[in-house]
Amino acid sequence: MSAATGWCRVGVLTARARVAIADGEPEQAERDAHDALACAAGMGAYLIVPDILECLAELATDAGSRHHEGARLFGAAEAIRHRIGGVRFKIHQARYEASVAELCDVMGDNECDGAWAEGAALSTDAAIAYARRGHGERKRPTSGWAALTPTERDVVSLVSEGLGNKEIAARLFVSPRTVQSHLTHVFTKLGLTSCVQLVQEVARHP
Repeated sequence: MSAATGWCRVGVLTARARVAIADGEPEQAERDAHDALACAAGMGAYLIVPDILECLAELATDAGSRHHEGARLFGAAEAIRHRIGGVRFKIHQARYEASVAELCDVMGDNECDGAWAEGAALSTDAAIAYARRGHGERKRPTSGWAALTPTERDVVSLVSEGLGNKEIAARLFVSPRTVQSHLTHVFTKLGLTSCVQLVQEVARHP
């Protein structure tokens, strides 16, 4: 593949990922963004890497249970842009600001800033490796116990012990808002509406 062809492919995949995000097709967007990142990394085309990382950060944020990942990817993208002197296209600014605002609201400023700083501290190659980790592994189902992430399972376990959101937050070193966000996703995946139902469900799944 020539350099020109490679650049064209990366650009097309990144643009297609943006369109898929806007159309509410996260799986397609994630596939295209990861393909773009792999191609860019193989070519050493680091100028476009921040755009791709921000696509993946938005997808992580929208997923609801991957806020720390989203903040780290946003932080990494910002740091890479600063190092290479890149800029974000204005057409993407509103979406970017909305995603960052959602992260800060759910995680809390301190927690969000901490994860952001972790991403910013990564080298470009390390940021790419972080974004690509686990890609291609079998996807979790969207509902049922198998759909719960490890963190969501931790929250469920602590709820079953009778802990409230603030106590769970202290145990997991996150904010109470993050705990509530995890619970919201747990309820959706399990088709429940309250912690009482959740505790009853846990008893049926020892």
